[in-house]
Amino acid sequence: MTKYTYHYFNVKGRGEIVRLIFVAAGVDFDDRRIEFQDWPKVKPTTPTGQLPVLEIDGKKHFQRMAIARYIAREYGLAGKTNMDRLLIEQVVDIVHDLHEEMIKSMFEKDEARKAEQTKQLKEESIPRAMGILSKTLKDNGGQFVGVNLSLADIYFMDIVSRFLKKDDKVLDKFLELKANLDKTMSEPKIKKYLTKRPKTEV
Repeated sequence: MTKYTYHYFNVKGRGEIVRLIFVAAGVDFDDRRIEFQDWPKVKPTTPTGQLPVLEIDGKKHFQRMAIARYIAREYGLAGKTNMDRLLIEQVVDIVHDLHEEMIKSMFEKDEARKAEQTKQLKEESIPRAMGILSKTLKDNGGQFVGVNLSLADIYFMDIVSRFLKKDDKVLDKFLELKANLDKTMSEPKIKKYLTKRPKTEV
């Protein structure tokens, strides 16, 4: 049986999606959570000086979305056809861009620039992305692609649930998206994980 060891900081951050895919697929993995004070001694042991790193039978691999897509493909969460995969990647890319914009605003040190970035994210970027994703979901039904849970649904849940923590009205005009998010969070394996995972700020 393949042995997976996932190395990432003890936060959700950018790397939580990989944990969630493992969980949704029901695949055992060793969740190595690195504390920030331990990072200097761990860093030289990584292939690129960055996390996350996934060990597959002892061999280290890097780049979180490459890892996420690989695990999704291995365990039936990446669609059945190339067209399915294209549709999933469209959703993933939109959500990814939003997440990067959120992170950029969170870590901006200039207060004026931070306020401007936060305003643009809230008033322009999020509504635009939610509109596109809502139409995508309506065109397909309850899941973003096909009839089964996929990487698209999981990544959407991962990131948009964080937006909701900051603004609980984000999905008020997009009830289809709210239903999709609630459905994903209610998947038994995911629900169990979410109740037990460490509480972190990011």
